Amino acid sequence: MKKEVIQSLTNNFESYANKTNEGVEFWLARDLQQLLGYDKWVNFLGVISKAKIACETSGHLVADHFADAGKMVRLGSGSEREIEDIMLTRFACYLIAQNGDPRKEEIAFAQNYFALQTRKFEVIEKRIQDSERLLARHKLTETEKKLSGVIFQQTGSDKNFGLIRSKGDKALFGYTTQEMKKRLGVPDSRALADFQPTILLKAKDFATEITIFNTKEKSLRSELAISEEHITNNRSVRKTLLSRGIVPEKLPVEEDIKKIERKLKSDEAKGLKKPEKLDK
Repeated sequence: MKKEVIQSLTNNFESYANKTNEGVEFWLARDLQQLLGYDKWVNFLGVISKAKIACETSGHLVADHFADAGKMVRLGSGSEREIEDIMLTRFACYLIAQNGDPRKEEIAFAQNYFALQTRKFEVIEKRIQDSERLLARHKLTETEKKLSGVIFQQTGSDKNFGLIRSKGDKALFGYTTQEMKKRLGVPDSRALADFQPTILLKAKDFATEITIFNTKEKSLRSELAISEEHITNNRSVRKTLLSRGIVPEKLPVEEDIKKIERKLKSDEAKGLKKPEKLDK
């Protein structure tokens, strides 16, 4: 997510924040509906319902974080009428955001924004970047599992899947997986992808998805054919990266993704510890 997008979303979410007389932050559900990109109120109520269940499951009183409220709206005739609304604490907003699709910018931002007590832009930006990298790593893991399964279906064995993946790395980086680990100082027992930036995780995922598609589409039945397909796809992705000034093997090593995951979970736990209640 670009810096200017994060700044814009930060300003947007900040502008809808309210405070009770006691200084407790809250957002109105009708406003949050728009901020998160939900078109219909009835659909958003379904998300709120799931969030209430999560709130109760976590040991918090729903009434402390979801308070019924009314909102006056002007009709076309010029008259006004009251419509239902809900006052939401930061904790309630976080639970609602957790039920959304993190691939949507508004949802990904909200999940991180409401999980943090601090509002510092730099902190939010870094956390979003870490979250995106973790999501990309998980996606690559799932895609590689799919490829392993497809190889087994097509050839009757996936024992050489690691070799095929390494050939893909060779085509993408100009070095085998083990050679890249040595260059970057990655332990032999760890996956190379756990130390690579988001752009490379997505590049590898894209090449692997193409291999899966073409293996099925072309009915490739031999390990050699699938291996050659994977090499071709990684070479194509490398060519695209190079054309944009990105040299895969020269990108610096990133922080261990497992440490990132632990940190995100820790930040989340700290940020959501003893959330403030709305006045009843």
